[in-house]
Amino acid sequence: EVQLVESGGGIVQPGGSLRLSCATSGFTFGDYTMTWSRQAEGKDVEWVSTITNSAATFYSTSVKGRCTISRDDAKRTVYLQLDNLKPEDTAVYYCLKGYWDSTQRGQGTQVTVSS
Repeated sequence: EVQLVESGGGIVQPGGSLRLSCATSGFTFGDYTMTWSRQAEGKDVEWVSTITNSAATFYSTSVKGRCTISRDDAKRTVYLQLDNLKPEDTAVYYCLKGYWDSTQRGQGTQVTVSS
């Protein structure tokens, strides 16, 4: 059974940082591209970032320059470092096995950016 468990969300002031983690099990992690997406209340799901199994990285224009995706294949974990956070980054962040249109995702972790 594929399991994806996000953690690391919280409440942070504008300009702050958070590091999100997604611990996985149930599949050969090193073989898969992994993706982060987010959904703000009342809005559609938005792709954030993707890392391939060869560690190539891709970012949406909304987070590029403020966000770093990485992976640790030995720990079966993918990370999302969020810096210089803005109120518009407030959302539930999801980890997906595969690309942005994957149906296999975790339960999400809430990120709230507020002063």
